[in-house]
Amino acid sequence: MSFIKSKVIKPVFGVIVGNRDVFPDHLAKEGRLEIISVLKELGYSYVILNESDTKDGVVESYSDAKKCAKLFKNNKEQISGIIIVLPNFGDEKGIVNTLKLSDLNVPILIQASSDEIDKMDRKFRRDAFCGKISVCSVLYQHGIPFTLTKTHTSPITSNAFKADIIKFEKVCKIVKKLKNARFGQIGVRPNAFETVRYSEKILQLHGITIEPIDLSEIFGEISRLAGGDPKVKEKIQVIKDYTPTTTFPEDGILKLAKLAVVVENWVLENELDGFAFQCWPSIVSNFGIVPCAVMSLFSEGLIPAACEVDISGLIGMYILQVATETPSAIVDWNNNYGKDPNKMVLFHCSNFPKSFFQDTRMTVHPIMAEYQGEANTFGAIQGRVKTKHCTLLRIETDDTFGEIKAILVEGKYTDDPLDTYGGYGVVEIPNLQDLLKKLCNGGFAHHVASTLNEVGSIVYEALFNYLSWNVDFHNK
Repeated sequence: MSFIKSKVIKPVFGVIVGNRDVFPDHLAKEGRLEIISVLKELGYSYVILNESDTKDGVVESYSDAKKCAKLFKNNKEQISGIIIVLPNFGDEKGIVNTLKLSDLNVPILIQASSDEIDKMDRKFRRDAFCGKISVCSVLYQHGIPFTLTKTHTSPITSNAFKADIIKFEKVCKIVKKLKNARFGQIGVRPNAFETVRYSEKILQLHGITIEPIDLSEIFGEISRLAGGDPKVKEKIQVIKDYTPTTTFPEDGILKLAKLAVVVENWVLENELDGFAFQCWPSIVSNFGIVPCAVMSLFSEGLIPAACEVDISGLIGMYILQVATETPSAIVDWNNNYGKDPNKMVLFHCSNFPKSFFQDTRMTVHPIMAEYQGEANTFGAIQGRVKTKHCTLLRIETDDTFGEIKAILVEGKYTDDPLDTYGGYGVVEIPNLQDLLKKLCNGGFAHHVASTLNEVGSIVYEALFNYLSWNVDFHNK
C-alpha cells in the first residue's frame, strides 16, 4: 500500500437484451450491438449471449432464459450488476426467468428505448415504454429489487443512459464491497464515548467483519522496530513531505513513522479495508504522540481511518469513499453558526485527509496539549475544508431493532468567516433543525462521515434498495 491510492477496477456487467415476437426483431438485434458498443466506450467488461446462442443473442423464451442464466452462473464471481435493455417491448417472463435461474443477487438496471415520433409504424415502433412497466411489475411480484434510469425511456447510445450506467456502477461497487468488507479495530473506545458503541454481531449478519487488536500489541510491535529500519526511514520522509509544519520534533516524527509502519503491516496482513483507532487518551499518555497524521495519510491513500474507535463512522467513511473513489473524513456535528438555523460547524481535531483542506499544517494537538503537554501531542492536522458540495452519512447498528440504520444528508461547505482551530468548515443544510431532531431522537452518534461530492442518491439506492438498511435521506 505505502499510502498509494488503490487501483480502480471497473465492474463487469451481465447484460440481458429483451425481445418479444410480435414486435420488430431487428430492433432487439440492433439494441444488442448498441449496448455492447456503449459498454466498450465506457471501458466496462460485460457478459452477454452470443448471436449463435439464441436468435440474435437476445432473451425471449424460457429456453433463452436458461441459456443466459447458465452463462451468468458461469461468470458469477465476476458479475457485479445486471443491465436489462429493452429495444422493444421485451418479454417479462424471459427476463425474470433469467434472473431467477441465475440467482446472482446483484443490482439490476432497467433501460427502455425511446420511440421516435416519425417512426411509429409496425417496422419501427418499439413500445418499450410500456414493456418496462410490465417488466418492473413482474420483478416486483418476485421480490427482485431493481434500479430505474433517470428518465423512463432513453436511447441506448444517449449520454443520459451512459450517465445512468456510470451511476449504476457506483451502486454495484458499494453493494459488492459491503457484503465482504473487513475492518480493523485498534484498541477500545475511549471510556467516556458510549456514543460510538456498536454491535459486531449485527454487522457480521450483513457480511461486515471486524478484526480487533489491542493497543498494547501495537506498542509491542513498535518497541521491536529499530529506528534505522528502512521502512521507518521511508515513512519519516513520507510524513515530512505530506503537509507543512513550523517544526518537526524528531522524536515525534520517529514515533509517527514507526506507528505508520506497524499499522500498515497489520492492515496488509489482515487485508483490511479500513480501521478505527483508539486515538486518545492511551496513545498520548503511554507513547507521547497523537496519531492524527498517520490516520490522515491512510485516509488520503483510500484506507479510511476513523477516530475514537468509531467502527460505525468508519463504515460510513468507506461507503462514501467507494461511491466517489476519493478520500472521506469523519467529523463532529459540532457547533451552531451564529443565528443561522440552516448552517453549522463540522469539526474534528483532526485527522482529515489533506485533500479536504484549502490549506493545512501539522501541529501539536490543540486540545490534548493542554492536558498532556506539547511534547506528547505532536501530529494533528489542521486547516479549513474546501468550499464544495458534500454528502454526509451516519451509520448505526440499532440493537433494539436488530438493524443497521443510517441518516444521509447533502449540503454545502460555505466560505462564511470563521476563526477557530482543528479541521473545520461551515456547512449549509436545508431544514437543518429538523435533521438535528432526527439525530437526537434516533440515538445517532455525534460523528458523521463526509465526502466533498454529491452522491446521496447513489448511496441511498445501494443501502436501502439492495441491502435493505433503514435509511433516512434528509430532504429527499
